[in-house]
Amino acid sequence: MTEQDRDFLISLFDAAVAAADPKEALRAHLPERPKGRIIVVGAGKGAAQLAAAFEELWDGPLEGVVVTRYGYAVSCKHIRVLEAAHPVPDEAGLAASAALMDAASGLTSDDLVVALICGGGSALLASPPEGLGLADEQALNEALLRSGAPIGVMNAIRKHVSGIKGGRLAAAAYPARVLSLVVSDVPGDDPAEVASGPTVPSHSTLEDARALIEAYKIALPDQITAHLATEAARAPNPKDAVFANTETRVIASARLSLEAAAQEAERRGVPAVILSDAIEGEARDVGLVHAAITREVATRNRPFTAPVVILSGGETTVTIRDTGGRGGRNSEFLLSFATAIDGLGGVAALAADTDGIDGSEDNAGAFAEGQSATRMRAAGTDPVAVLSAHDAWGAFDVAGDLFVPGPTGTNVNDFRAILVKDNGAGEG
Repeated sequence: MTEQDRDFLISLFDAAVAAADPKEALRAHLPERPKGRIIVVGAGKGAAQLAAAFEELWDGPLEGVVVTRYGYAVSCKHIRVLEAAHPVPDEAGLAASAALMDAASGLTSDDLVVALICGGGSALLASPPEGLGLADEQALNEALLRSGAPIGVMNAIRKHVSGIKGGRLAAAAYPARVLSLVVSDVPGDDPAEVASGPTVPSHSTLEDARALIEAYKIALPDQITAHLATEAARAPNPKDAVFANTETRVIASARLSLEAAAQEAERRGVPAVILSDAIEGEARDVGLVHAAITREVATRNRPFTAPVVILSGGETTVTIRDTGGRGGRNSEFLLSFATAIDGLGGVAALAADTDGIDGSEDNAGAFAEGQSATRMRAAGTDPVAVLSAHDAWGAFDVAGDLFVPGPTGTNVNDFRAILVKDNGAGEG
């Protein structure tokens, strides 16, 4: 891949991230100053950056607490920033959840709670219901991550096994007014699904959760199954009076970020198309579909005419069949894509998580082209074998194609950009 192609793809990623910049996203959604106190609570990988931006934009007194992933904290003057584990909860997450519930409790109708919610909050808000402990919530998260179920399915289940999710944090704030400002990382941008909706109750019921577990054949720990069989598991009803003073706004999303990337591509003279901002499914399968579309464009100029950059977003999943690999869903998508376009000329691609971290390593994703698989084999790595072992990180590492921008401070989920150049190159 040429440096020019790599720089072009990075510019699109940067545009997508900039469109979800915390300060710009918040600027148009600042509330009026309440008669009483203003309490800021928040959770997610970008919660600290949102809190810092809110402090900078707000012109009055405020207080509060937010929780973010280890290593993602930034300094705030008035809002306490806590860190906890992601994607599997830990004791720090328990303490953070308790701190958020405490901050939202004992308020009056003159007070205002501003909830800054973004992706990653589900794991950070560890709060097992009565009768269960942290180990049970950890086991639940691990089972859901292994299942390969879509994020919406996982969150529909999580909110019924929690003391804070499913609107319970907003219920604790009653009778105060609650304004939730949400950075969406879920397909469809349902704010009740982001971080399992601590301040946004969902119309998805306990019966729905039970049906999803059956439909996706999710093997849950016995104690979780027993809890979900009881009425105590039921999350609050959105029609409950405690939610009468709540308001929710989605302030940034994959749709807005992909549109910004498309505008940047066209500013640089390359037409852009957006397939969808809500693509779900197995990462390797989505990779094959994108590869088929790319090959069709590169060899037959359909359904799009080259040159063109093909953009997409959403949240794919990885069903773990081997626990020894390294690599997140974007890297796995791209390795599948790379094996399927092996030998195809005139293509350059980037797949990355907009929060800057894909999986358990320090990369956001990786770059790929028609010669990626060849370089991997030359370095002694079989791309097909490592794909089966979920070690996409290892494959792109030996190829020198990892993308490591560092934490971005926001999160609107997967970002994929595939450049098909008009250079007459086809197979070979």
